[in-house]
Amino acid sequence: MAGRNSNDMVVVRKQGLYCVPGDFYIDPWRPVPRAVITHAHGDHARVGHGHYLSASLGVDILKARLGQDIHIDGLAYGEGVLHNGVRISLHPAGHVLGSAQVRMEHQGEVWVASGDYKVEPDRTCAPFEPVRCDTFITESTFGLPIYRWQPEQAIFDDINAWWRNNAAAGRCSVVFAYSFGKAQRILSGLDPSIGAILCHGAAEPLNAVYRASGVDLPATRLVTEVDKAAIGTALVIAPPSAGGLSWMRRFGDYSDAFASGWMLLRGARRRRGVDRGFVLSDHADWPGLLTAIDATEAPRVIVTHGAIPTMVRYLRARGLDASGFDTEYGDDDADDKAPAAEAAPPSVTIAQAGDA
Repeated sequence: MAGRNSNDMVVVRKQGLYCVPGDFYIDPWRPVPRAVITHAHGDHARVGHGHYLSASLGVDILKARLGQDIHIDGLAYGEGVLHNGVRISLHPAGHVLGSAQVRMEHQGEVWVASGDYKVEPDRTCAPFEPVRCDTFITESTFGLPIYRWQPEQAIFDDINAWWRNNAAAGRCSVVFAYSFGKAQRILSGLDPSIGAILCHGAAEPLNAVYRASGVDLPATRLVTEVDKAAIGTALVIAPPSAGGLSWMRRFGDYSDAFASGWMLLRGARRRRGVDRGFVLSDHADWPGLLTAIDATEAPRVIVTHGAIPTMVRYLRARGLDASGFDTEYGDDDADDKAPAAEAAPPSVTIAQAGDA
């Protein structure tokens, strides 16, 4: 837990991260009167708050996931609003459509809460924007030196090659991926000339929101909208929860894959029981986290959800005032969460971190 100073702008309460002078919460996990939401994944955006504030691009996603009747205002990236003496602005986090970092300025001091982020640009959301601050609250989902991502185009090329080979053999390809964010990012890199692209009903409404926001995605259809002959050359995107359900029977002798940053870990694909594992994450890898932290020029860093101890030790070794916040944030999807033993392998030491 972070050592609390009496003048800290943001503290942890039982409801979530609380901005003391502003009297609002950031991604609270229990109902509160006023919530600033960094993005619409379920561990950061929950039902029951009195009023929501998000980036404008995230409003329709939040309504699609939490209900059309929520009381929500949208703020354009970089636009500021004053609330109880705190100037709030939202800045691109590069995580998913509408994701934002929350910048808070009060009496000349600036804090930034990152939410979830990645520094590699993708075609489906605004790229991460470094924001200078005095204190930076950073995620650390993949905050270990073993996590280093390949360029996304290399992963898209692998997915298309796998799909092409399956289609040539008349075998359907099924990719398990989280319905919000990951599914649309994969869609943006697919080659539609290979065959039909089918989406589970959990992803298709979100695809529509992405398209309405100006994101270019290839045409997709529901499984019920294609004839059986087309399924043999199709690629299907489905949430992890669909695996093993009767819904999968319609694809016959299919080949399956799982898309997640956890696929980098030895044995993760085997436990999933899939044919292929594609290492694709919407979170920053180890070098990405360090790049983002450095870009803020913040002398103080507070680490949340992920490999907190390793990240804190490493940042302290670099001379920063680093500590951790205990939160209830997790990975984007419970089905996509690494076992605790794998999330922090005992063999990883701070000496290895220095290799970065």
